[in-house]
Amino acid sequence: MGFLSESWLVNKVALGRAGSVVKFSHSFTVAEWLRLLPFLGVLALLGYLAVRPFFPKKKQQKDSLINLKIQKENPKVVNEINIEDLCLTKAAYCRCWRSKTFPACDGSHNKHNELTGDNVGPLILKKKEV
Repeated sequence: MGFLSESWLVNKVALGRAGSVVKFSHSFTVAEWLRLLPFLGVLALLGYLAVRPFFPKKKQQKDSLINLKIQKENPKVVNEINIEDLCLTKAAYCRCWRSKTFPACDGSHNKHNELTGDNVGPLILKKKEV
């Protein structure tokens, strides 16, 4: 007897006119449901594989990194700047991690924004005018 033999299916399914309607003659037992599980699993897998190309693709881990090269040997990059030490009235600090003069901003975010469609800009510190 095969896995899903014809006689077993014929006993379970009664076809209507021209085979258009499927009517179950009686409910399945637990053993019969267990017998159908591999078949239903294959159908589910085929359905998933058929619709998977229409789902948006996930970004790779490497693409989601922000800091690509600055202080990679450190577990966390932290820069501390005392406002009292600010000799200019205004200073711009990098937030895109692309600056060649990090932590100071050199305008690299402009190229980054053009390439990625991002809108990142610098952190600007100003001295209070007294």
